[in-house]
Amino acid sequence: MFKKYPIIKWVLISFTSLIIVLAVFGWWFISLLPKPDPNFDVTISQVSDIPYLSENLEPYRGKILTVVTSTDTMGTSGKVTGYELTELARAYYVFQANGFTVDVASPLGGKAPVVLDEDDMGIFDYAFLNDAIAQNKTSHTIPLEEIVSEDYEAIFFVGGKGAMFDFPENKHIQSIVRELYQADKVVGAVCHGPAALVNVKQENGRPLLENKKVSSFTNEEELLLIPDAETIFPFLLQDKLSEQGARFNEGTMYLEKISHDNNLITGQNPWSTWKLAETMVAQLGFTPKYREITAEENAVEILEVFETQGSQQAKDLIDQMSIAENKPVDRILLAMHSVMAVMKGEPGRFISLVNLTSYAKEKANDQ
Repeated sequence: MFKKYPIIKWVLISFTSLIIVLAVFGWWFISLLPKPDPNFDVTISQVSDIPYLSENLEPYRGKILTVVTSTDTMGTSGKVTGYELTELARAYYVFQANGFTVDVASPLGGKAPVVLDEDDMGIFDYAFLNDAIAQNKTSHTIPLEEIVSEDYEAIFFVGGKGAMFDFPENKHIQSIVRELYQADKVVGAVCHGPAALVNVKQENGRPLLENKKVSSFTNEEELLLIPDAETIFPFLLQDKLSEQGARFNEGTMYLEKISHDNNLITGQNPWSTWKLAETMVAQLGFTPKYREITAEENAVEILEVFETQGSQQAKDLIDQMSIAENKPVDRILLAMHSVMAVMKGEPGRFISLVNLTSYAKEKANDQ
């Protein structure tokens, strides 16, 4: 048969070779990722395991209100949603570590729907899941209609795609934000959380966002993950913020970016949460308590250098972190960005990021 149809033979050989190459590459790519530590199960983390939360406690400084979505489905798409656990957990603990009591509210009150992304979760996030007090607050969120704005020094809107549906038109959100903002208290929001701000008017009737520097989940980030986002959501958040007169401040996709405009502080995506929460604390007049920077944050810094300065400079930073400063680097996040390069159709960037991930593994093994 192959003698009669030689083309079939070569097609089969080529296809088989491709499968083998892909399998070998897949095995090698997976080998770049860190193996779980057999001596430490992060999923059972407790607040008491984290010195930042359990030692050298700050005195009481007031209350901060965090707001999460009550929406569990993206419109009529049937896609499940809720608030992003990492965005609440990290801000919650930054506020708590800096002396603030944290309340959790939602448009409807009661148990709030949550989104867990295990690839992004670390010790703080699992500690939050194992924190009985925190879990009681998320299971019994305060209805927004019961909130007295004067009780709080700041408000923080947690992201999660559900926020796109029940934040923008909520009259309680609008009045609470207006009252706090005009009292020179701090208003913060991250990722899709700024959807809470799109219809807020000041007492003079002008949009709160007018001429304010603002960041949120970008159109590019949204459409890469959900190509039909324009038909699922009531609007694209970046577009809506700009329509309200905001000066949209866009950073690199899926990397840290915050905008600080006096007492309005907003962040682009989940990786912006740490800096945003600590910036809120600083805006409240306090020096944020020292916190050991996470491996994920170190990876974000490396990726930002890669994007703005190039591969060699990123490798130099890996050398500095891994050798001189003994800082951990989250290779999973580096690898995830290489996968996103494939999704965007950028093979050259994919190769560079895989090479960067491999270099980070090599330097980690050198320690």
